[in-house]
Amino acid sequence: MTAAGPRPRCRSACRNHRTGVRRAWWDRGMTDLRIRPAGPEELDAVLAFWKTAAEGTSISDDREGVERLVARDPDALLLAERDGELMGTVIAGFDGWRCHLYRLAVHPDHRRRGIGTALLTAADERFVRLGGRRGDAMVLVRNERAQHAWRAAGYEPQEQWRRWVKHLTG
Repeated sequence: MTAAGPRPRCRSACRNHRTGVRRAWWDRGMTDLRIRPAGPEELDAVLAFWKTAAEGTSISDDREGVERLVARDPDALLLAERDGELMGTVIAGFDGWRCHLYRLAVHPDHRRRGIGTALLTAADERFVRLGGRRGDAMVLVRNERAQHAWRAAGYEPQEQWRRWVKHLTG
């Protein structure tokens, strides 16, 4: 059961109507998945998780960078866990103007079970509570699996935009 009511029954034996792939998370349900903000004591575990589950690395993937994030916005780093095991993460950052999503990562052994969707739903709900109007995500061009997941969650690429980057030194 979700906050919106009971989960709809899947027709055609819980198979994706386009691909015919069975969706195991419907069988099990998502009731045992817990999504919550990360605590400061969990940051080393999150960094280790990203080495296994996240695509690529970021200049901010270090203890200091993640500590700054959690100190500035304690609810931005969301964790999905089941039975105490970390299954996925997303950073849902809101700067008061825009809603930014980073580090959507699901453990490879637990993908295609609705964990990423649950994380993005929690992020969207957070943004709405904060007054956000539009979420955006940075997705590697080469990461086709991630592009499919983002599209399935209702996001779409904006080809007219290009990301510009400048590495800052202290």
